[in-house]
Formats: sequence, structure tokens, C-alpha cells
Amino acid sequence: MTNEHTSQKEFIFLVALLTAMVAMSIDTMLPAIGTIASEFGVADPNDRQYIIGFFFGGMTIGTLLYGPISDSTGRKPAIFAGLLFYLAGTLLCMFSTSFEMLLAGRALQGFGASSPRVVSMAMVRDGQSGAAMARIMSFVMMVFMLVPILAPSIGQLVLYVASWRMIFAGLLVMAVIAAIFLKVRQEETLPKERRAPFSAGELLGAAREFFRFPIAWGYTIAVGCVFASFISYLGTSQQIFAEQYAQGDLFAVWFGAFAVAIAIAMMVNAKLVMRYGMRTLSKWALRFHIMASALFLIVAMLQAGHPPLWTLSIYLFFTFFCSGILFGNYNAMAMDPVGRIAGMAAAISGSLSSLVALGVGSWIGQQYDGTILPLLYGFLAMGLSALAFSEWAEFAKTKEVNNPRLAE
Repeated sequence: MTNEHTSQKEFIFLVALLTAMVAMSIDTMLPAIGTIASEFGVADPNDRQYIIGFFFGGMTIGTLLYGPISDSTGRKPAIFAGLLFYLAGTLLCMFSTSFEMLLAGRALQGFGASSPRVVSMAMVRDGQSGAAMARIMSFVMMVFMLVPILAPSIGQLVLYVASWRMIFAGLLVMAVIAAIFLKVRQEETLPKERRAPFSAGELLGAAREFFRFPIAWGYTIAVGCVFASFISYLGTSQQIFAEQYAQGDLFAVWFGAFAVAIAIAMMVNAKLVMRYGMRTLSKWALRFHIMASALFLIVAMLQAGHPPLWTLSIYLFFTFFCSGILFGNYNAMAMDPVGRIAGMAAAISGSLSSLVALGVGSWIGQQYDGTILPLLYGFLAMGLSALAFSEWAEFAKTKEVNNPRLAE
């Protein structure tokens, strides 16, 4: 085994570890949020959802900042800064004495975690291209798909033997390992001669350029709508499965099964996208999502919001499969017209879609009333909204192509 080969393996390990931090920080907590809310005496049962929502809130802000900052400082300093915020937030959560203190720690965690998530992808682009980049990304995507399947079980296992605070101890160890590995084994991938000074003016200019293209921000908002459904599910899944359906010990199994649906969808999409195209696959996936949500909403209403668990599991598996098709394709279509400002456009698109998803998805989650009806109303409404924005984006693009004056 050559040193070069070993170095690439280490790089893949580092990028996978940095990428996994976000999913681990969210999904390992899901089995514990009821216990945390109970320990802190949270009056409203739905307030436990903020443990997830505040993390996404911090991540939304960080996503906008860390990419442009890393273009100026280099990749490693930006990731170290993010890891420092993440460690501080994790310690705040671990030793929190109130629910408010925990939420502050979660927001700080999310802000910090956005750096390794965003900047590690830039590290891959810096040093790799073509087949080598595709190979690394395939390993990273494998981790990206496996973590949501396994993470809730890890959180559940910790709860069997220790306090929920030990979940944060595990996240702390993970971040320290990543920081040490980054410091000792990884060289800077962005040399000084390729760095660009950070400029708020350039970021605003990129935003103006981004919003010139309806196809870019139309699909970005559509991504946000699809993601909003997912956030509402993340926030309420523990209440639905552990409490409404009394599946507490099996919650991690149910959550992992639905994560499998997204993983399968990503693999199927990779096989079919070259044959049928992103738009065709996305249109069918979204229409099936809407039809399934409308039909199952009727079924759930006939069952007073508590349909049999096996019917709910089939519905969620199918809709998450559709979402897995939509996530990647919608993001790619949003970025298609803004290649000239790809780095900043990715930061703007990611933050905008997260902002939409967080605001709407959190509100849907807060409507939980002991039945799955609010979740189904949300899934249907977000599907219809994604359809409206994606169709409008395509219509605006067609008008622009047919009228060259609009493209000037």
C-alpha cells in the first residue's frame, strides 16, 4: 500500500467524519428529547421539538457564512473555528441546568456544525476532479446515508446505560477526534494565492445575481418546502412513534427504516437520472408525493387521526422515497444557472432553503395534537407549494428563453 493511497483513505475518513457530524447531532438526540423535556419540566409537550429546531436555526446562519469565509482564510481555519463553536455548544448542552440553556447550546452547536459540513465539500473540490472526486463523494454519500439509519439506535443504546448527557459527551469526543485528525494529518487544500478577501459587498452582489434567475430561487424555495416536511417529521417523530403509537423501544428501528427509503431513492436516482433527466424524475416524484398524501389524509381522517401503524409506515416509506428523489435534483436545478458564482450561490441557496424549511416546518410541528393529521396536512401543503414554485420557475425560464430582452 503506497503512502499516496493511505493519504487518500485518510482524506476520505476525515471528510466522512466531518460530514457525519450534522446527522449525528440531530438523529442521536431523537430518542432522548422526551426524557430531556421531562427532566427540565417543560410544560408544553410540543416544546421538545425546539431541541431539533434550534440546531437547524444555528446551522442556517452558519451555512451562509462559512463558505465565503473559508475562501478567504483557507479551509482548515474555517473548520477549526466551526469546531470550536461546536465544542462550546456541546459543553453548554452537556452541563445545562435549564431548558433555555440547552436550547442556546443547540443553536451554538448548529452554527458550529455548519462549518465542517460546508467547508469539507470545498476541500474535496479543491484537490480532486473527475473520477477521483466522484470516488471520494461516493464514499461520503455512503456515510451520509448510513448515519441517519444508525444514529437513533446509538442514542437509544446510550439511554439504556447512561444519562442523555452522555450523548453529548459522545458528540464531544467525535468533534475532538475530527479536530486532532484535521490538525495532524490534513494539509491545507486552498493555497494563499487562490484565496479571495472576504467581502460583504461580494456576498450581496452574489445574492442579487442569484435572485436574477427565477429557476435558481424558485427551485431553492421548492427545496425548502420539501425540507419543511422533513423537519416537521423530525420534530414530531418521537411523539408519534414513542407516545402516540407506544413504540418507544422500537423508535430507532422505525426511524432507521424510513431513512433507508431516502438512501434507496438516492441510489435509484443515480441510476435513472441520466436516462430520464432530473426534471422528469422530480415531476413524477412530487406528483406521487402529493397524491399519496391526499389519499392517506382521507384514510387518517376516517380513523380520527390514528390510522393503523402499518399503513402509516407504508405511507412514510413511500413519501420519503419521493423526497430522496427530490432533494438532490432540486438542489442541482437551483444551482444550474449560477455556475459563475457557485460557491456563494450554494451558501445563499442553502441558507434560504433552510430558512423556509425551519420556519414552516417548525410551525407545522407545533400543531401536533396527539394525532398525525397536522403532519399530513403539512406534507400535503408543502408538496403543493413545492409544485407551485417549481412550475413557476420553469414557466419563468421558458418566458426568459423566448424573450431575450428578459435575460439581459
